Amino acid sequence: MNRKLYITVLLLFLSFHLSAQNNQYDLYLLIGQSNMAGRGKVEAQDTVVNPSVFTLNKNNEWVPAKDPIHFDKSMAGVGLGRTFGIEMAKAHPNTKIGLIPCAVGGSPIDAWKPGGYHEQTNSYPWNDMEKRLKKALKDGTLKGILWHQGESDSNPEKCYEYEAKLKDLIARVRKLADAPGAPFVAGEIGRFHIKLNKEKYQKMKPAPAQVVMKAAKKVVKDDRNAAFVSSKNLTHRGDETHFNSASYRELGKRYAKAMLQLQK
Repeated sequence: MNRKLYITVLLLFLSFHLSAQNNQYDLYLLIGQSNMAGRGKVEAQDTVVNPSVFTLNKNNEWVPAKDPIHFDKSMAGVGLGRTFGIEMAKAHPNTKIGLIPCAVGGSPIDAWKPGGYHEQTNSYPWNDMEKRLKKALKDGTLKGILWHQGESDSNPEKCYEYEAKLKDLIARVRKLADAPGAPFVAGEIGRFHIKLNKEKYQKMKPAPAQVVMKAAKKVVKDDRNAAFVSSKNLTHRGDETHFNSASYRELGKRYAKAMLQLQK
């Protein structure tokens, strides 16, 4: 009788443990500036709920991921995050994807360090991200970091420091999450913006935006747990800075493909 009771209790414990595991999220941190936050026009397809993809909202609550998932500025719209989450859910059908949107439009890489202040939004991007990440980690495990940034550093004063700053940022985020091998995926800023930057700084060869992207490529190449995503053939929304909605969705797929390759 005692043996039967022991087995019953053990089975109940295992069942509860497995259930708790199933309620945990595969977490992905979204950081950078406006092209990570998303500035695309929201369409019907961007508000369809996927039962496996969630996002941490402004109130630090898990809700179904519908665009816009970011809230850095009132102009936040379609970004790459939601599509990325859907693609990751397809690849891992028995998991829940938890997106942690923390990008801040216009933020230079210097804002992504402890105490870094961003005047445009009157915010502290790193400090705010740290609080949200710690909250999210109570409900899951960090499986990857997504970074899309560089436009605000594409000038003669900042571009040559980008390599060292990005390398430092990656190390700090991994340490914060206690995930030293967390996959890190960086994206190329729009090639249309790089072209604009070259026209602006005609006497500087390579142009600042090219210096920044070359630095980003080098950093991820030297890191066996990092990858770089191309923006080739993607289109802007009319401002030569931000992608349009279709391009954001495609970019999300490219990020997911790179992330899955790193996770192998």
